Amino acid sequence: MDLVNYKIMKYSSNIKPISFLKSHASEMIEDTFENGSTYIITKNGEAKSALMDIKEYQRLQDKLTFQKIIAISEKEISEGKTLPFDRAFKELYKKIKTLKKQRNYKR
Repeated sequence: MDLVNYKIMKYSSNIKPISFLKSHASEMIEDTFENGSTYIITKNGEAKSALMDIKEYQRLQDKLTFQKIIAISEKEISEGKTLPFDRAFKELYKKIKTLKKQRNYKR
């Protein structure tokens, strides 16, 4: 985890009803962009949505994807679905060589 750039989000000050969003959407979007703020939007007193900067959203998605890859890798390791490093690269080079031959043949 990048502790230097790690930011603890304090949602309590950024919980807003949908009526606030409707009347202040432009300012809220600007705040997410300029300050990295995230807003929790409520409807009838229940949290229903989050408003955040698109770059922060993409970073969050990237982190989730990376965590999924790690979980799948750990599962495969525990199931013994691994190859020794040298064998894995030998097989990879064979596949690359085969693909290159196929491409040259098609030309």
